[in-house]
Amino acid sequence: MASADQLINAFTTLLVTIDPPGLVPIFLGLTTGMSRSQRKQVALRSSVIAFIILSIFALFGASVLGVLGISIGAFRIAGGLLLFWIAFEMVFERRQDRKEKTSEVAITKDHIQNIAVFPLALPLIAGPGAISATILLAGSLPTSVERAQLLIVIAGNLLLMLAALLIADRLDRFLGVTGRAILTRLLGVILAALAAQFVVDGVKAAMAVS
Repeated sequence: MASADQLINAFTTLLVTIDPPGLVPIFLGLTTGMSRSQRKQVALRSSVIAFIILSIFALFGASVLGVLGISIGAFRIAGGLLLFWIAFEMVFERRQDRKEKTSEVAITKDHIQNIAVFPLALPLIAGPGAISATILLAGSLPTSVERAQLLIVIAGNLLLMLAALLIADRLDRFLGVTGRAILTRLLGVILAALAAQFVVDGVKAAMAVS
């Protein structure tokens, strides 16, 4: 059984890498134009999917990527490039333009589900950093009981993530239309920088550059 110090360390490590407060404004930018109920759907779905992803890596560790022949470096590069595409759409309002051309049914059944999976669940919530941290933590908690405790720690972090996303609606009402437009573009630039950092870190890891 893991000690209290180990569990606190695991909880803190995952909390920092997942960063619920930091993802709230990005969540707002990605869900611009959605109703409160639609945002709840996205928040719940993305949190559940992220929990499943991190749980798989907690239980099976580095062997998952090893079997597929994928390194953490390659994972970072791919995630960074995909994230950069999303950032481009946020800055130049491509996502909003496309959304205006679709029906409400399409937004509900397709757009909401897609946003929840990518980029929210992966790579923003269960990103390379969180996956790497989970693999490392699982390595230090080898027994079945300790792995179960790690799953509880992961669940606790994602419940905090869900709570943070659910209150994002209040912030959205405060910002208004103009505030949302400014915030979306600003966060698009920040997201592009984050994506670039993912790629840089991935290249360094792939080439074993310290």
